[in-house]
Amino acid sequence: MECKNKLDGTMICAAVNSLSHSVKREIDGFSSKIESENVTGMHGWIIGYLCSNAGRDIFQRDLEKELNIRRSTATVMLQLMEKRGLITRTPVESDARLKRITPTEKAMELDKSFRRDMDTLESGIRSCLTPEEIDTFLSVSAKIRKYLEEKDI
Repeated sequence: MECKNKLDGTMICAAVNSLSHSVKREIDGFSSKIESENVTGMHGWIIGYLCSNAGRDIFQRDLEKELNIRRSTATVMLQLMEKRGLITRTPVESDARLKRITPTEKAMELDKSFRRDMDTLESGIRSCLTPEEIDTFLSVSAKIRKYLEEKDI
């Protein structure tokens, strides 16, 4: 396979992958501040989603869809989070197979720290971009994600 230059579009995947790893590394660094809790960046995303949707019934499939993770990944992650006292999973009366996921008080406290760190990271990233660049980035990202989701059908 011959290498192509950056202008012909073949480097988009590499750029997205690199950016994703850089952001993930930053977010995982947030959790290192609270090492004793053994919380990862993905745990922070899950906790954030749960806390942002307090009062709503959230199930594993909701997290899979929202965070674009596979069922097996979600299962392992939620089991670990439950073991560490970050979430509770409660069977639904009408269908015992469904388990409502709720954050614990411990998770809600951690969410405050994650939100502060995420706000700082978001502000920093936005500060180096113009409003037009932000709009373009979000638009292009949405188009790529849509393409990839439709491709998997």
